[in-house]
Amino acid sequence: MKRPLDPFPGDESSAFALENVADAVFAVDRDFIVRYCNLAAGEIARMEPADAVGRTCREVFGVKNCRNVCVLRQSMEEAKPIANRIVTLKRTNCPDVPVSISAAPIWAVGGAVIGGVQVFRDLSGGGFVSRLAGLQPLDDFGTRDPQLSEIVSMLPQIAQSDATVLLLGESGTGKEVFARAIHKLSQRSAGPFVAVNCGALPEQLMESELFGYKSGAFTDARKDKPGRFALAEAGTLLLDEIGDLPYAMQAKILRALQERAFEPLGGVETIPADVRVVAATNRDLGRMVAEGAFRQDLYYRLSVVVIRIPPLRERLGDVPLLIERILGRCRMAGSKNIEAVSPEAMERLMGHDYPGNIRELENIIEYAAILSPGRSIELCHLPEHLRGQAPACSAKIGRTMAEIRFQAASESVERHGGNRNAACRELGVSKDTLRRILGRRDSDA
Repeated sequence: MKRPLDPFPGDESSAFALENVADAVFAVDRDFIVRYCNLAAGEIARMEPADAVGRTCREVFGVKNCRNVCVLRQSMEEAKPIANRIVTLKRTNCPDVPVSISAAPIWAVGGAVIGGVQVFRDLSGGGFVSRLAGLQPLDDFGTRDPQLSEIVSMLPQIAQSDATVLLLGESGTGKEVFARAIHKLSQRSAGPFVAVNCGALPEQLMESELFGYKSGAFTDARKDKPGRFALAEAGTLLLDEIGDLPYAMQAKILRALQERAFEPLGGVETIPADVRVVAATNRDLGRMVAEGAFRQDLYYRLSVVVIRIPPLRERLGDVPLLIERILGRCRMAGSKNIEAVSPEAMERLMGHDYPGNIRELENIIEYAAILSPGRSIELCHLPEHLRGQAPACSAKIGRTMAEIRFQAASESVERHGGNRNAACRELGVSKDTLRRILGRRDSDA
């Protein structure tokens, strides 16, 4: 195999080390001609690293949204390093891939920028090229956390067993996402997935909601109504917030699990229940059993397989990946086209402990996306409790659209130290458009 061009003359050990790191690394000259490409970058480009040398980086990697997400160009134009910028690579005939990019300029001895080097890391949870076939439900957990990765790796075996599963985790950790993945990976995937929040059902209606009722069972019961167990026939039933189940109702659930059958309210016949039950709670059921608030026999029946989902504060390394997925949903909904999170905002997001877990992170990013006028979330777009002493973004209410566009453009130019090329990339507009926006008030336009 041909070796790529060595960017470290006289230092073969350094070049060899870069060739074999997991992250993709490549270097370009001032004309964006690739001068070095390591093995991981060659895998992404789907060519031998040496074959990439001498071509433009845009030609090598084929990124469709190159102009909008080129962190390397910004680093070279501004002559400063940029670290951990989260962007999405859109490539022809390839799935979109969220990546973390770091870039730095390369200086000549006299101080002039003669090129740049970029490192990017796949945040999708798998490789750029090799994907696990047939395990699409696991893509939802594209985690880099060792503890959660171990849990995810066991899901296919757990799903195939048809055993009752108890999901334990704080509110907002994604317990229902795990339950749905278990269903999709199971032999019941063609059947229904039915979720019921035990804590949201009024106690007097709980039995009829879970087991249904027969006509005439009570006033206004004019016809039969199936319950959640019947609706989940041949599928999976998620009993969410099982710790909020009234004590009297626990015995009925236990009987349904033990006998795989139930009786509708007002019925006299037992109905078989071909249902796989997954229970979830954010409460300490062991303590509730000791305190007499939860039946011990039901606890043991539910905990055949126990999965403890770690809170987000224990896997902060997943925050960038989760942010990209949230922004991806915003882009798909057409509400916003945010491509990146600034290093200052990302640092603040990585330092938060997230008592509300993933649900809290979703709210934060959706809020910031609403406030952002461009394609990047900045520190000032974050909620007040996160941005701390940083000033809030300038208010834009009560002004004309032209005034709003002028301020957004001028603030972008100012943020980039007067570099209009960088401002154009952030705003997603051409140079001519930027000149028109600033034209009336900018004598230099």
